[in-house]
Amino acid sequence: MQDRRSGNIVILTGAGISKESGIDTFRDADGLWNKVNIEDVATPEGFARNPAMVHDFYNERRRGLLGDNIRPNAAHAALARLEAEWPGEVLLVTQNIDNLHEAGGSKNLIHMHGEMFKARCEDCHAVHDWREDLSLQTHCPACEAPGGMRPHVVWFGEMPFDMDRIYAALSQCGLFLSIGTSGNVYPAAGFVQEAIFSARAHTVELNLEPSEGATLFAETDYGPATEIVPRYVDKLLAEGW
Repeated sequence: MQDRRSGNIVILTGAGISKESGIDTFRDADGLWNKVNIEDVATPEGFARNPAMVHDFYNERRRGLLGDNIRPNAAHAALARLEAEWPGEVLLVTQNIDNLHEAGGSKNLIHMHGEMFKARCEDCHAVHDWREDLSLQTHCPACEAPGGMRPHVVWFGEMPFDMDRIYAALSQCGLFLSIGTSGNVYPAAGFVQEAIFSARAHTVELNLEPSEGATLFAETDYGPATEIVPRYVDKLLAEGW
């Protein structure tokens, strides 16, 4: 068992932490997956069938993230503070494709489902920072091939990024913290069990409401992320877990 005041921490975040920053979640009653068909816009097959529609979907989302009203909230800031002040390692693993954790100050960060502000070439596999719209006429800045650029996001049926690093961190953590995630998308939904069985870690869920895997957690707290995350970080820095 790691020292409860200095052991390693792995934090998983989902769409719930960004909702109060004005970003739509996916699985709420008014979420994105109730407005579009997943198979059309979030699978390799959908992109192959109708790349223009997929580009339109992600172009709209990218433009939305560039709005002046989209800013990191108190929960993002609290996690950045935890990383800066905690004596051990704090690894933040996010399922979110927005950039609010970085904007809030987090540095040791894995975007397991990719990033909205990056684009990837399917011809040469180069990854580029990206703020503009994508289309079939877009040329790759590296190989100059047209038509091969796609959002640098993980679609259903594709492997999330940096899984080896994530599982290595889970096997060595003393605390696993899950924030704002529904608990029904794998492999992320299985991280709590990995932390328990591989590291005997203490596990905590902070969410608006209980997730599908809520009973797996040793400790839970429910409410808006901007309230419960800063409160838990204050407690963690003062007392450990």
